[in-house]
Order: sequence, then structure tokens, then C-alpha cells
Amino acid sequence: MREMQKDGEWLVTRLLESDTHHPLGNLLREDWKLPRKQVHLLFQHKDILVNGLPVAQHAKGEAGQELRLRVCLPEPFGVEPVTEPLDVRYEDDHLLVVNKSAGVLLHPTEKHHRHTLDHLVAGHFARTGVQSKVRHVHRLDQDTSGVVLYAKHAWAAALLDELLRERQIRRTYLAFVQGSMKTARGTINEPIGRDRNHPTRRRVTPSGEAAITHYQVLDRYDGVTLIECSLETGRTHQIRVHLRHIGHPLLGDALYGGKKMLIARQALHAARLQFTHPFGGQLVTVDVPLPTDLQALQNKLEEVPN
Repeated sequence: MREMQKDGEWLVTRLLESDTHHPLGNLLREDWKLPRKQVHLLFQHKDILVNGLPVAQHAKGEAGQELRLRVCLPEPFGVEPVTEPLDVRYEDDHLLVVNKSAGVLLHPTEKHHRHTLDHLVAGHFARTGVQSKVRHVHRLDQDTSGVVLYAKHAWAAALLDELLRERQIRRTYLAFVQGSMKTARGTINEPIGRDRNHPTRRRVTPSGEAAITHYQVLDRYDGVTLIECSLETGRTHQIRVHLRHIGHPLLGDALYGGKKMLIARQALHAARLQFTHPFGGQLVTVDVPLPTDLQALQNKLEEVPN
């Protein structure tokens, strides 16, 4: 995809020579990955303009012509805006990256939930004049801190979802685990499914979905190891389940056998998000340092000699 500028309800770009080889309908659906239903509705409602004039799906453009797509129509947020500060780490016309605090739900799972990260993002949208549904692209557990990616319109959401499916969004985590890990780096390739004996817990099981976690040791302390993890898949509780499976549960993760030692929540932080921007092609890298509670944990561990 190429860079597109937002102009109110429209995204605007110039057609290149390579865009003129196919009918516009095919270009949008196949090359630019706009959802088929959305393409149909855009043409039907005359919301695709070339040099200011509506066009048909079979029409071909010419290099240098201005193409306008009305894909940023006002939408309800989907949740009530909460007007509190939001830790924004990256933002443009198409996407938003924020830093989630530990203890904050990502999205409401019960009707009474009124203070999730989605609510805070809705508040940010309201303050900045973005009239879009709140769309998170991936998730973090309530007690996991760190970076979360949001799409600011439906087309961006579709492209980012595809990048996620194709494993083109790299997510890197920092984790404090129990015990001294013997190997400096490794890969855990074990399928994950539901635990029939617990309503929320997952487990490694042959009947589960494929799950791959890579890890690398960063530092070792007395009975604790700091590791960096990267995901190829995004299963629920993936890092937590995999680390328990190899005998090194996260500190503080009571659900998966971690001791509440020096910290009362699972010692897991989403530290980096990296991907190619779906509109423009530039590499986006967002790094978030350890939050204060995990920094304090690390300081305490460094005070104890190995």
C-alpha cells in the first residue's frame, strides 16, 4: 500500500502507473485488500472518486489522477468514552498505539465494565475529533502491561488483521520467570487448548491450536530469570501457558503456578511492537520501558547476590 492522506471522511492518494493495469474494483479488492463488501458499497454509494467524479468498478484510472475513497464515515465508538489521560506512544490518521497499565481490562467482558482500555481510547477519540469505532487489533491480559495497537477505521483494521494473521506484526515481551533457565535461548512449539477443569485456564494439549513462543535469556538473578519472548502465534495466555509447561512460570502468576514473590501480578510486559505500516510501508517500532512495579522488582532482584 502507498501513503494516503485523510481529508475528513475521505482517504486521498494519487494513482501510479502500476495501478492502471486493472479495473479499479480489482485494484481495491485484490491489490489494496479492501474488504469485498466494502468495495461494493463504496461503488454503489458513489463514494469512490477519480479527479472528483464517481466511477464504476470496471473503469481504469490513469497515472497521476487523484483517487478519493470515502471510508472514514462517522461511527459510534461502541463503548462510552472515559475522559482520563491515555499513554499514547504512536498515532497517525490510520492507527494508534498506546501503553496499557497492569490491572486495566483491555475491553469490557461484562455489562458493568466501564473503565477498560477501550473506554479510555474512546475518550481519546472524543477529545481529538476521531469519530470511529474503537477497534483493538490484538489483546493483552488484564495484568499484563505494555503496548496495544488500535485501528482508526475499518480498512486499517482489515489490513492490520491480515498482517497479524501473516505473523508480520512482531510483539516482544519481557518476563520474569521462576528458576534459573539452563538454555540461553529456545523455542516452545506446543499446542494450546482449554483446560476442562477450569473456566479460564489454558493448557498444553495435543488437541489444542498451534502455538509458538521464542525466548532468550537477558539476565539471571537468585532463583529468577529475566527473558525476552516473541510470539509467532497469539493464543490466549500463550506465554503464561508455555512457560509453565517448561517449568518456569511467571513470577506472580497464581493461575499458572507462579509464586507471588516480590510482586502481586504476573511479571509480564509487552515491551515492543514492530510492523510495516499498511499505508505508506515505513517500519513502525514502538518501545515501552518496564513500568514502575517491574522496575522495582528488577532493582530488588539485583540487590540479592546470585
